[in-house]
Amino acid sequence: QVHLVESGGRFVRAGGSLTLSCVASGATFSDYDMAWFRQAPGKEREYVGICKGSSGRTVYSHSAKDRFVISRDNAQNTVSLQMNSLKPEDTAVYYCAAKLETRSWFYTGVEEYDSWGPGTQVTVSS
Repeated sequence: QVHLVESGGRFVRAGGSLTLSCVASGATFSDYDMAWFRQAPGKEREYVGICKGSSGRTVYSHSAKDRFVISRDNAQNTVSLQMNSLKPEDTAVYYCAAKLETRSWFYTGVEEYDSWGPGTQVTVSS
């Protein structure tokens, strides 16, 4: 498994921007698909976006598309989530997750990922 630690979560006003970071250790980073998930109070954890390990290709949820950008640096073992035009409904704990890359398609289910960070809180006020 990969050890993951997120950082960067904080309070931000609606319309603002924020970048979250996740540092990985304990495995060959480029072998892993990296994903960001989030969980709001009282709701299930949902995927935000995924970045493939080998190609760096990305996919985003409908709510994140056109506002969020995932990038990874395989040399630094980091993956980032840049969030723009933040809305109050983006308030959640954001988690970094890793899955060994085995196929070319994107896995969006929580159950597919076996390494998780502790999460970082993002609060967006109106």
